[in-house]
Amino acid sequence: MWAARHYGVRAHGVTLSRAQADWATECIRRDRLGDRCRVEYLDYRDLPADVVYDKIAAVGVIEHVGIANYPAFFAGVRARLKDGGLYLNHGIVHDFHWRRTSQTEFLYRHVFPNGDLAGLSETLTEMERAGWEIMDVEGLRLHYARTCRQWVERLCARADEARALAGERTYRTWRLYMTCSAVAFEGGSLGLYQVLMRKHRDPRAGHA
Repeated sequence: MWAARHYGVRAHGVTLSRAQADWATECIRRDRLGDRCRVEYLDYRDLPADVVYDKIAAVGVIEHVGIANYPAFFAGVRARLKDGGLYLNHGIVHDFHWRRTSQTEFLYRHVFPNGDLAGLSETLTEMERAGWEIMDVEGLRLHYARTCRQWVERLCARADEARALAGERTYRTWRLYMTCSAVAFEGGSLGLYQVLMRKHRDPRAGHA
């Protein structure tokens, strides 16, 4: 919406959350940007094959793709960009010496079933294998630590509303999850990176 309002872009978003799509659509309607913005309740894999974009951003998607599916995912995003197009990947990674603990078991069981985090170097390698030119890498770990702490503070400040909306169990689960996340980001066991890439050539075409 910001890009459409200030830079005249035509923006298309897809999400696996129907509630998110409905909320975004209402925001677009309220701001009278329906001729330039739309958000659909849709799996990105179900986009028509002929749809291509100038720029793509994926926010919080890579954590759910599955490491084994990285080659197909990055190739799929690349196929939906015009030559010279840009792709911004915003995602959480774990540190190089990550291992499963009771904390990660809690996370996978109660918050993010089927979540799958890689390390930064592994992720960048898969990006390059898919033919991307990596333009910029920015680490936002400490920003995210602060963000998570503020989320916890605001959740606790409105605890009664949260309990009424989602129940005691869900409230306590998310309070614990965001608290642990803040600690993990502060300590460095979790990282958050935005990687900017460019589609600069067909990786099968050689270097002519």
